[in-house]
Amino acid sequence: MAQRLDSAGLTFRRDYFADPAGWAALVRLLRDIFGIDIGPLQRLGGPDPASMPFGWFDAEGELAANISAFALPFVINGRSVHAAGLQSGAVRPPWRGRGLYRNLTVKALDWCDRRGFEAVILYTDKPSLYEPYGFRSIPLHRYEGTAPAASAPAAPARRLLPTASGDLALLQSLLKNRTPVSTSLGVTANAAMFLINTQLDADVRISFLEDRQAVVAWKIDEAGRFSLLDVVAAEIPTLAAILGGLAIAPASAEVFFRPDKLGWVGVPQPLKSGTRLMLRGLGDIAPTSPAMLSPMADF
Repeated sequence: MAQRLDSAGLTFRRDYFADPAGWAALVRLLRDIFGIDIGPLQRLGGPDPASMPFGWFDAEGELAANISAFALPFVINGRSVHAAGLQSGAVRPPWRGRGLYRNLTVKALDWCDRRGFEAVILYTDKPSLYEPYGFRSIPLHRYEGTAPAASAPAAPARRLLPTASGDLALLQSLLKNRTPVSTSLGVTANAAMFLINTQLDADVRISFLEDRQAVVAWKIDEAGRFSLLDVVAAEIPTLAAILGGLAIAPASAEVFFRPDKLGWVGVPQPLKSGTRLMLRGLGDIAPTSPAMLSPMADF
């Protein structure tokens, strides 16, 4: 039996990201529940204009519950999909068990359906919560292997600081015209998510390969293991070209998407994480090769 909605003392609102008080309430909710600070997004161009938040607010203007929908086009098996994503789903503890989250999920999915999205995706560590709405889990795989020999670059890469106005403008321009990093599974537009993810993990480095007109999101650990998280470019450079531009020669590499455009073959490994990528729609379609969305598209 569906849980009965008890919204006594609360007011339903939607589309409140342009309201400073509404946005601030969401920032507090995610900070309090998940320890994530999305406040810096305002300095990085703001939330995605395609976003549509749904929430229940208390009398003091605090968000008791929220879920946000946004456009997230992607490709799967070479097919372009007009898709939406759901994110920022949270309920404050005092308001749980009142049917608020179910109510908001239904509203958000109805909004997606009425706008003609073919599919909806989300990340969660509670897949059973979304299975009743038609979501199913997509297995996620990263790739690992011996790093290729670096190609000689035309010029060395330079570090980008997304909070610097010039670097931000460059990033925004490249993100607007990016191509998916993989034909198996990859987003075609995710500017807001990419930019906020540069701020959520201090170990992520953002570098610009000018001769390739490519931005690379990467890490390297103390043992010299190179991790490629994402590549933003109209044409994806090879892994050898990326390593050459970064002027590094790691012994091993791991790539957090299928490397079918990198000129390199790694071994797929299941992603060891409690977080699942879930898909609603598109029948039973799934990547025909092991794949995952870039962590810089994580939402």
